[in-house]
Amino acid sequence: MAFTYSAGSLVKARGREWVVLPESEPDLLVLRPLGGSDDDIAAVLPFEPVEEARFAPPEPADLGDQRAAGLLRTALRVGFRSGAGPFRSLAGIAVEPRAYQLVPLLMALRQKTVRMLISDDVGIGKTIEAGLIASEMLAQGEASGLAVLCSPALAEQWQQELRSKFGIDAELVLSSTVSRLERGLDLGQSLFDRYPNVIVSTDFIKSTRHRDDFVRHCPDLVIVDEAHTCVAADDTSASAQSQLRYELLRRVAEDAERHLLLVTATPHSGKESAFRNLLGLVKPDLAQVNLESESGRKLLAQHFVARKRADVRQYLTKEDGLADDSLAERTAFPSDRFFKDETYKLSPEYRALLDDAIAYASERVEEAGGQGKREARIAWWSAIALLRSLVSSPAAAAQTLTTRSAAAIAASAEEADKLGAPLNSDAADSDAMEGMDVAPGAETTDEGPVKSQLAELAELAEQLKGPEKDLKLKALIKHLKALLADGYNPIVFCRYIPTAKYLAEQLANDPETKKRGPLGAKTVVKAVTGELSPQQRIERIEALAAEAGEDAAARRVLIATDCLSEGVNLQHYFDAVVHYDLAWNPTRHDQREGRVDRYGQRRDEVRVITLYGDDNGIDGKVLEVLIKKHRQIKKDLGISVSVPDELSTGVTDAIVEWLLMRGRENEDALFSADAFKVSTAKLDSDWNSAAERERQSRSRFAQRSIHPEEVAREVASIREALGGAGEIRTFVRESLGALGGVLRGADGGGRESGDFTAQVGGTPAGLRDALAPVVGAEVVEKDREIPFRSDPAVARGEAALVRTDPVVGALASHVLNAALDTQAEGARPARRCGVITTDAVNTRTTLLLVRYRFHLTLPSRSGERQLVAEDARLLAFEGAPKNGAWLTPEQAVALLEATASENTDPHFGERTMTRILGQLPDINGYLETYGDELAAELDAAHRRVRAASGEIVRGLSVTAQKPADILGAYVYLPAAASVSVGVSA
Repeated sequence: MAFTYSAGSLVKARGREWVVLPESEPDLLVLRPLGGSDDDIAAVLPFEPVEEARFAPPEPADLGDQRAAGLLRTALRVGFRSGAGPFRSLAGIAVEPRAYQLVPLLMALRQKTVRMLISDDVGIGKTIEAGLIASEMLAQGEASGLAVLCSPALAEQWQQELRSKFGIDAELVLSSTVSRLERGLDLGQSLFDRYPNVIVSTDFIKSTRHRDDFVRHCPDLVIVDEAHTCVAADDTSASAQSQLRYELLRRVAEDAERHLLLVTATPHSGKESAFRNLLGLVKPDLAQVNLESESGRKLLAQHFVARKRADVRQYLTKEDGLADDSLAERTAFPSDRFFKDETYKLSPEYRALLDDAIAYASERVEEAGGQGKREARIAWWSAIALLRSLVSSPAAAAQTLTTRSAAAIAASAEEADKLGAPLNSDAADSDAMEGMDVAPGAETTDEGPVKSQLAELAELAEQLKGPEKDLKLKALIKHLKALLADGYNPIVFCRYIPTAKYLAEQLANDPETKKRGPLGAKTVVKAVTGELSPQQRIERIEALAAEAGEDAAARRVLIATDCLSEGVNLQHYFDAVVHYDLAWNPTRHDQREGRVDRYGQRRDEVRVITLYGDDNGIDGKVLEVLIKKHRQIKKDLGISVSVPDELSTGVTDAIVEWLLMRGRENEDALFSADAFKVSTAKLDSDWNSAAERERQSRSRFAQRSIHPEEVAREVASIREALGGAGEIRTFVRESLGALGGVLRGADGGGRESGDFTAQVGGTPAGLRDALAPVVGAEVVEKDREIPFRSDPAVARGEAALVRTDPVVGALASHVLNAALDTQAEGARPARRCGVITTDAVNTRTTLLLVRYRFHLTLPSRSGERQLVAEDARLLAFEGAPKNGAWLTPEQAVALLEATASENTDPHFGERTMTRILGQLPDINGYLETYGDELAAELDAAHRRVRAASGEIVRGLSVTAQKPADILGAYVYLPAAASVSVGVSA
């Protein structure tokens, strides 16, 4: 028997109600559960019993109180996973985007083929912005697959972000996974055809062996993370790796139909030509167009967004040109970083070792200079390795002194530089951070006397471990104690793995040996280095947080190398940074600090302590010339401006060369040396020029293609359809309170007003079972407090007061199911009926909660898509249904705030409700007309968002499915005349 149900119809099958989807055929029904998500879609064959579902009317005896209507409405809207508005994906993603994060999405929807460079400042949320675009394009059918190109260290984080926030499952394509993935392929099949969504290591796929297959089978949507590392300036010699990355992207971008999102916080990297090369990947015209002209700026504005924190800290306010602050959004970025530079002096023993090492390195460099260019470069990298490791720690020094130099095997001077530079410099756009935190080697020869001399120095270094002779460690302990006493949880960044492990060993408590560390019994210390895989690093950090627990006196200290300086977000666990080892490129410092100084950090002030040696001959100069200059430029501009690597290297080379030639005793004379003056003068000139270009470009190319008024209009529309933060907070508090939860901190308790905690041990078993997988079974079983935060950026174990949070979703599902099932056991906070006597009305007023379903035809590059979406609206009228005077939507919503002025007799309430429900068929005509008006508004909204392209909206249509469902009916009676009004028609 063939099915005859049209798309959008309600049917009953398998014991539940479903919506018929457009993909259905006469012999196959494709169904989505009523209020469910696309993950729950099912197919039903003709032999299964299916019947038309009639939505049961409310039962007049099942009366709720004054909260019933609002709770039912919110529970219903939280459950929507397929909104009817122009943003198809927003109802189904598990993240509540900030209003400013919608700007790149609005820009993308105005392009037939999306090409964008997203260059918002560090910590604003570029990953969220790119994810919003990707999820929307996949939901609309504008893209059928996704590839994210990123560094291997960030691949698992991208995978987790896409899965947990956007519901996109993507396979990792890394050197460590490709063999396993390829084993499951059919003969001749590409893994990029097999897996539609992939996260690919840029450094793995850029090789000619893999690149061609990727380009041939590349998905139609590509996101490139840290895109600035894939281009180089025209006047610099790009590394072979950078050239391979650029060639890969150039070929990916050649397909004019491919969507491409380039993501980077530093699009300029100090060079205008590098910026132009990046723009050329987005759109070839942008590589040559005159950006000083109005037409050039307009073209760029369609594809480029770059904002500082100050631009979005307060958004959609009157200062943005809006009429009022009703939609204003204030984002809680830390207001500032508090910098403190702390010095230390070497102990006599350490000073003697450093002098011996400098003398040895100087002798080796001078000797190698007479042997040839290759030998000179090998000796140079060996000397730098020795000096940097000695300045870092005794542990790093000991390992460097007994390890062969990576450059020693070089066959030429060029190869020596290629092998030695990555391990000894701190290039801002290093080809890969992985493996760069190992201690470099200093051995360059197998000669017995030389090896013996190095071994003797290594033995001396081992004897300097501990705070008595290692005064740098002693200074660290002092400053960490001060931070911990002030309630901070710091990260200590080191250059080398041996240093990080040494610090953890010196600082941590050891339960087995009962050794107590210098930071206190309740301070947990752990180290994370490049020896761990990216996933193991995350696990180690979470283990640290779990071990510290919820004790207010407990503190966390993380010791890390620069394997954590990019990508990994640590703002939920840490709020201070200590630079134990100075990086020789200040951009690295900014990257380290950016791990905690970002959206979601609850501290208003992030503390940054920079330790530097007063008498080691290196640190003071690096701090003065590079680090402080970088800070000042950032303070002046509000953003970081990268110093070109070759310029910072020129300065540090001059420092090392002076040290090897003159020793530490004459270090103050360095600033007057001609070579140092030349290198620093060029650094200042080029860096200041880069800063000025950045300042001008931020002004010239400020985001102007989307006006705040346009964003405000869409934000208002989204909140009207899906609810806002205030509604969710009220819903959670009132629902949990009615269900037996114990709430604390009603009016505050956190940095954001409205934060509170809840214990759910006393709530119904069904709710506890639903919450256990979300918050953890132990939290529910032991009745621990669940923190609810107004800020959507929450740590693990906390719940955000947004509709997409899984805790809120589980609560809404329980409340909705209980409201629809009059036989459900336990408390039922929401009901489908209510009669409230109140001072808020002067005549009998009826409030209806109406669910509409809409049939959407959305054009896309893959053809028209037929979709069914839901919406819930509050409608209200005064008087009898037949001759009712309909209120405005704002007046209807205001009734939710009405409070009962006196109790209403249950029998009287039931009679009143019975009479009103019996007369509701008289308003069917109005409900249908209102549904058609909503469909017209939605149609206009879809066209408005895609206004820039006629092709995108050709064939678009929205129609209302009839009849609408009345989920709830609530009668409000004036207090003075409740009886007489209640019984009249």
